[in-house]
Amino acid sequence: MTELPAPKAIRAVEGCSASAIPDHVLQSREPLVLKGLVKTWPATALCSESISSAATYLAKFWTQLPVTAYVSEPGSETRLFYNEDCTGFNFRRGTAPLHQVLQKLSEHSSDAEPPVIYVGSTMVDKFLPGFRADNDLALGDLQPLMSMWIGNKSRISAHYDFPDNIACVVAGRRRFTLFPPDQLSNLYIGPVDRTPAGQAISLVDFSAPDLTHFPRFAEAMKHAQAAELEPGDAVFIPSMWWHHVESLSNFNILVNYWWTSSPDYLGAPSAALMHAMLALRDLPAHQKAIWAQLFDHYVFNSDQQSLDHIPEAGRGVLSNISKEMAAWMRSDLINKLK
Repeated sequence: MTELPAPKAIRAVEGCSASAIPDHVLQSREPLVLKGLVKTWPATALCSESISSAATYLAKFWTQLPVTAYVSEPGSETRLFYNEDCTGFNFRRGTAPLHQVLQKLSEHSSDAEPPVIYVGSTMVDKFLPGFRADNDLALGDLQPLMSMWIGNKSRISAHYDFPDNIACVVAGRRRFTLFPPDQLSNLYIGPVDRTPAGQAISLVDFSAPDLTHFPRFAEAMKHAQAAELEPGDAVFIPSMWWHHVESLSNFNILVNYWWTSSPDYLGAPSAALMHAMLALRDLPAHQKAIWAQLFDHYVFNSDQQSLDHIPEAGRGVLSNISKEMAAWMRSDLINKLK
């Protein structure tokens, strides 16, 4: 049996607090552990006491809107994953009142093999308005989306997110295993159009990796970084870094912040990827090579010098894209897709 290399520890940064996060942290291109970042949050103190204490605290803010919950069968694996042929999943998805989810977590908290109960990304400002007034990070002008995740022991397969991310452990313990973006081919990513929660995931079972089926995973582990976080700790995950997340306690709450450096009106790069698969992937090789040159010229290596021969007033979509120009481009693209 091949011995996989142990991931190296994610570098820890000292001197961060919820009210003071240095710019070099927010601009980092490497993951960072921020020990004790949210240890002074009231939510961290109260939600770590017990499920009932957490339920009482969160009830102060909950709007009564049902939350989305994922539930597996009792005794099944803790990984929220696919069925055998990737045509479905090993869990059920539904909605329920938050207090009902917390009650179920409490009822199963002493079970030897409880069902996985997992509340996915829940927008705090929509579902728990007021929570942020007492529990927040000072992130300046970034205007991040703040989400909450609640559940018991579970494993979320390695996936990437386009935004930068600070994930804050409020209750329970979590283990993060991260990989740089260039490990894509070594992580054996599954379908992009049928996913457990929106993002394509690694098909490798990190608890028992099958190197016969996934031999390149050994190479991925040479580049892995990991950290186990306690309540109050946080991890900064840069844009596009793959991250496998394991909730280690019978009750866990995570709050995370997502933000991008580009304006929202430019849209999601994943939409461009899907369109490229539709329009380009199955072209003959010689045509794809030509389109690769065009993408390199207009997208990946575009610069001001390449436009100097065009009068500025006539550059159209080749100039800096404003909100109005983005709206026109989106409308034009929709018409073309028809």
